[in-house]
Amino acid sequence: MAESESRARPEAASGSAGSPSLALLFAWLLPGAGHFYLGRRGRAVAFFGLVAVSLAVGCLLRGRLYSSLGGPPLTLLATVAEIGLGAAYLVLRFVLRYEGDLVAPGFEYGTAFLLTAALMNLLLILDAWDIARGRKA
Repeated sequence: MAESESRARPEAASGSAGSPSLALLFAWLLPGAGHFYLGRRGRAVAFFGLVAVSLAVGCLLRGRLYSSLGGPPLTLLATVAEIGLGAAYLVLRFVLRYEGDLVAPGFEYGTAFLLTAALMNLLLILDAWDIARGRKA
């Protein structure tokens, strides 16, 4: 049984590749940065590209970037999800004052792309955390 466990989790036996807390922070700040920190350079570039393209398409289509200023309860969940974009959310929201354009033809699609980018990054944050803790190869 111990042999099968060590085969399933090779990094658990040899220790983690880096600090889970730093991997988590880097992954939140910039998509793919947590994986880059952990030595997964190819994954980092691919993940950054996926999130960045989704984010760019969402902004080009003038989708909504959620904020928790009142509204239905699901707006709060969408805001929490989009904060998962890390530095990109902070720059869009507070530096560029981006909100989206309700009357833009691609508004709904753009909103979907922005939410998808945010949720993808949240999954990548969890993935980097698992790798750093040795739970995933």
